[in-house]
Amino acid sequence: MRLIILFVFTLLLSSCTKTEVKDLELPSTKLEAMEVYKDALREMEDGQYLIASEKFDKSESLLPQTEWAAKSALMSSYCLYTISFFDEAVLNLKRFKKVYPADPNMDYASYLIAVIYYEQILDEKKDVEKLIFAKDSIEDFLEKYPNTDYAMDLKFKLDLVINQMAAKEISIARFYIKNEKWIPAINRLKIVVEKYDKTIFVEEALFRLVEIYYRIGLIDEAKAAASLLGYNYNSSEWYEKSYSVLNKNYVPVKIQDNKEEKKLVNRIKKIFSIDD
Repeated sequence: MRLIILFVFTLLLSSCTKTEVKDLELPSTKLEAMEVYKDALREMEDGQYLIASEKFDKSESLLPQTEWAAKSALMSSYCLYTISFFDEAVLNLKRFKKVYPADPNMDYASYLIAVIYYEQILDEKKDVEKLIFAKDSIEDFLEKYPNTDYAMDLKFKLDLVINQMAAKEISIARFYIKNEKWIPAINRLKIVVEKYDKTIFVEEALFRLVEIYYRIGLIDEAKAAASLLGYNYNSSEWYEKSYSVLNKNYVPVKIQDNKEEKKLVNRIKKIFSIDD
């Protein structure tokens, strides 16, 4: 949020200083447009964001193919974002990127789209669509603008998004477990192990696999899940819980050297691979 406010403040300063220099040189239509732009700035500073957005839109229409049209479009999008008109703001920003592809503020437009999607993911029970949009837009930004000031903020947000996606899969898996639908539960838990193994939810996913496999009689698979859990998280409470499932006589496989460790991990991971 601080980065967003800083950008807008910078744009406001540049708008005001350049306007004063150029006003005397502009034809009457552009003078009118600049007055509308100034009015929009005043409305925004007064907290009247919807009115400001409408005036920025009008300013853009009066100043086609100029840097001021691009600024107007971007400021209109910011105003819509500020009052939580998220869908409208995203549409505006996508149009901005299409109409003004060479604008120097393209990185900010992409950043704001990512932030808008990110701010709509409240918890793992919500629709996964916004999570996917947030992840895709953040990854797209980081690929195109890895060295910008916004990149560090979005890297942090991406970690949270991925954890939320893993939480979503765990939440669905718990629902299936509660209703004793073992195969759908296994499939969801495998997704966490395969795709979200860097998240905090992978330990629970492995433990749930131990539980399910043991319950449906797949003892080798249960032991494999417990071994993978123990190999990576042997101080985890979930690893301790796996003992109560398998019984106290079960001893996890001890690895003698790095080559054997690698072979075991690869063999275990193959068990959890997701078939196409």
